[in-house]
Amino acid sequence: MAEDAADFFLAEGALTPGDAAVALLVLEDGRYLMQQRDQKPGIFYPGHWGLFGGGMEPGETAETALRRELHEELRLEEPIVASWFTRITLDFTPCGQGPVERDFYEVRLTTTQMERLVLGEGRAMRAFEGRALLTRERVTPYDAVAIWMHVRCAARAAGP
Repeated sequence: MAEDAADFFLAEGALTPGDAAVALLVLEDGRYLMQQRDQKPGIFYPGHWGLFGGGMEPGETAETALRRELHEELRLEEPIVASWFTRITLDFTPCGQGPVERDFYEVRLTTTQMERLVLGEGRAMRAFEGRALLTRERVTPYDAVAIWMHVRCAARAAGP
């Protein structure tokens, strides 16, 4: 079976969840830059669109992990202005593991920063308007919740 035809989503196998830090990468026009995850076994939500970022290494803070991951995945250079947005806790106790936390940061990208990005991980990167992303694309569920919150908060801040 060709790699593009394979869908490993429901056959992910044994995965080990861990704490992670990810970025809501917001472009100047308000769209979100997303990563299409690789279509391969052994990763969470293969083939889905997700936020850039990833797992924390031992002793690492969430913000340090975020900066490291953004450099690894996009070659994003400092200065990176990362504002903590929210945290989602997922409790894996029923699966024999404990809770893990996923910290979400808002990172606004300038046009110049966007033009310099180099995809270092994943199948593709693409910018989406929030509503279209949430209604038309296959998005990792925990990232979809944070994007939904971000879209709703931005609409509330803009007023009627």
